[in-house]
Amino acid sequence: MTRSRTASLLDAGILLPAVGSAFAKLDPRTLARNPVMFVVAVVTVLTTILFVRDLTTGAGHLGFSFQLILWLWFTVLFANFAEAVAEGRGKAQADSLRRGRGETQAKLLSGTGRADYRMVPGTRLAVGDLVLVEPGDVIPSDGEVVEGIASVDEAAITGESAPVIRESGGDRSAVTGGTRVLSDWIVVRITAAAGSTFLDRMIALVEGAQRQKTPNEIALNILLAGMTLIFVLATATIPSFAAYAGGAIPVLVLVALFVTLIPTTIGALLSAIGIAGMDRLVRFNVLAMSGRAVEAAGDVDTLLLDKTGTITLGNRQATAFRPLATVTVQELAEAAYLASLADETPEGRSIVALARDQHGIPERDKAGLGATFVPFSAHTRISGVDFSGTSIRKGAVDAILKGIEAGDAAAREARSIADEIARAGGTPLAVVRDGRLLGVVQLDDIVKPGIRERFAELRRMGIRTVMITGDNPLTAAAIAAAAGVDDFLAQATPENKLQLIRDEQAKGKLVAMCGDGTNDAPALAQADVGVAMGSGTMAAREAGNMVDLDSDPTKLIEVVEIGKQLLMTRGALTTFSIANDVAKYFAIIPAMFAALYPQLQTLNVMGLATPESAILSAIIFNALVIVALIPLALRGVAYRPVGAAALLRRNLLVYGLGGLVVPFVGIKAIDLLITAIGLA
Repeated sequence: MTRSRTASLLDAGILLPAVGSAFAKLDPRTLARNPVMFVVAVVTVLTTILFVRDLTTGAGHLGFSFQLILWLWFTVLFANFAEAVAEGRGKAQADSLRRGRGETQAKLLSGTGRADYRMVPGTRLAVGDLVLVEPGDVIPSDGEVVEGIASVDEAAITGESAPVIRESGGDRSAVTGGTRVLSDWIVVRITAAAGSTFLDRMIALVEGAQRQKTPNEIALNILLAGMTLIFVLATATIPSFAAYAGGAIPVLVLVALFVTLIPTTIGALLSAIGIAGMDRLVRFNVLAMSGRAVEAAGDVDTLLLDKTGTITLGNRQATAFRPLATVTVQELAEAAYLASLADETPEGRSIVALARDQHGIPERDKAGLGATFVPFSAHTRISGVDFSGTSIRKGAVDAILKGIEAGDAAAREARSIADEIARAGGTPLAVVRDGRLLGVVQLDDIVKPGIRERFAELRRMGIRTVMITGDNPLTAAAIAAAAGVDDFLAQATPENKLQLIRDEQAKGKLVAMCGDGTNDAPALAQADVGVAMGSGTMAAREAGNMVDLDSDPTKLIEVVEIGKQLLMTRGALTTFSIANDVAKYFAIIPAMFAALYPQLQTLNVMGLATPESAILSAIIFNALVIVALIPLALRGVAYRPVGAAALLRRNLLVYGLGGLVVPFVGIKAIDLLITAIGLA
């Protein structure tokens, strides 16, 4: 992992364009977005003008002045370079997306039949237009399937080669412009205007072109600007003190003092840290609609996760047939087998496999039965089969018991078995044949391997986990205990989810959740971090502030970790920058004032050779430390799930103490080098 990250940071395809971009970013309109580096650029231009004046008048110390000004320009350029490298990594991915999109032609329907269409450029489509997409066609824009079903290749946005099914109605109706239909056909209603499709927004965001500064970043910028203003005033008063002491300090030396006083290191890297945080999410196939969402993920207190597919594997498997006392296992297995023959769900197929493999039920030909199969309905929660005067039904225990004339003893026994299965974390399905209750099929949700350890990590991070499920409370409690979540919400409805989020937020908590359906949209919009599945409905994708292109709900855990890593990186480098500036004072202040105040020579603890070499060494180190920290700003500080107090201690030890020690070593080494080669 480390090797691949390092290689990407040293990619010539990113570094070489970044050099040119660093010069392009000298545009005052661009520099003005970074108050600290804008001020450094202004004083650098001022000293350059003064140097040109001295060059024409033949003033002394031109060699020293030239070196100092050169390194001041390097300081500004290195700050621009850090931002350009961060943007360049996103632009490389954006270029790939552009190439994949190309110029798409669309079959715009103009009548009621599928054959009645005309070809138009995809860029001319308007919201509400209906387009036909057939095998081999590229979906021209974002939309929703209103007719048909098709297999779609979404590799252009997800990077995954496995096709997905998109169909009208339900939670799998949203399609994304730039993806390709592989089989069958669909009619798509366009939901995004030209230039504002999901892919267009993704390109703009990964390029950094539309990255908005987050509240914390804005606050830090204000703090840095305030510190810069204070040091401007402090530096401006120094000539008066020098004159009072009977001496004078050159403007260039004052500029050097000012540049080393202000927090140039974090000022230079702040933008790159924010861009790199969003880039890490994009590389993880998660698109954040704002930097605010990434930051909020780092501060999340409560994490809401759907049970199916997130905590469990998602496909419930039949594990046992539990007959009533007056029924044989073979009789129950055969009835369940027949009721599941036409059931193509994973649960139905597992019932057929269990009956055939463990109980010897012979295979039956569906066509040969001459049966009428009753498909599962979410309204009745029952499915089954009718053949040769026989009626078999299977479904939720409560639904089955309501629909039959069951004796009290049989009903009580069935409910007892169902409760036992639910307490163990399973799902019970009752089976009835010709009005006679036979027993219960046990389906088990398999908790994902390692999920308990992941929740333990979140708990160490101070995050409370809540499992959301439509299961009954007994089943939900058993699975919650097996998975190790802190709490659960059973028989959840959209209103329940929304109310739970509001209750948590009322306590001052930041809440994250994931969802893919239209019924999840209110909760996604209410959550501080709403991660919509890329395969979900357009309503869910519009409501969330992040979209997971892989549609993997477990990624919510990684999203939180990336958010925390962003906050940690910014905090660590801010700590280093402030400590780093304190160390630089020991180099430059004695060099400036020792002639006026000899007592200050005791502060020259580094034993720097001359005042000129001390000033030049501090300025050179000030520029080079920005370059040295670019990889850390882009890669991020290594994250470990520990508490806030432990993180603070680690930051102070590594980046606080390191920020003090590194400049002493670095400035002294530079002083020895430039003195040895005669630069000062």
